[in-house]
Amino acid sequence: MEPRMNIETLQPAGYEAMLGLEKYLQTTKLSPVEKGLIKVRASQINHCAFCIKMHISDALRQGEDPQRMFLLDAWRETNIYTETEKVILEMTEEITFIHRQGLTEATHSRAKALLGAEKLAQVVMAIATINAWNRITIAAEMGFSIKL
Repeated sequence: MEPRMNIETLQPAGYEAMLGLEKYLQTTKLSPVEKGLIKVRASQINHCAFCIKMHISDALRQGEDPQRMFLLDAWRETNIYTETEKVILEMTEEITFIHRQGLTEATHSRAKALLGAEKLAQVVMAIATINAWNRITIAAEMGFSIKL
């Protein structure tokens, strides 16, 4: 099945703006591992097959342990993630499920203590960016074009 639309060609200025966010994320203090965890976890929550496949493949190419990707959906039930990664994953879930309660004060306080204010804000931007990409990809039905 073909994708529903090609946002890149139909809305090039909007697509370039999204790429600008990606370029900005390259300048942050977030490690490739942290960015990968955010991208995969948000994409899992949003059921974005295209993004899940792409970001897990990217993470594995960058040396991420496959076990960590296999267990990401159950990160609370394992000890293979650092405290910093756990607070980033908690933020990813709370911000992606913004309609539930948003970023709680408890998570915000823990994140600020572990990350500092600047990196915490960068995590918020990374989460917002992948959520926007997920919505664009799902609306365009790009996941239907995945070939295994």
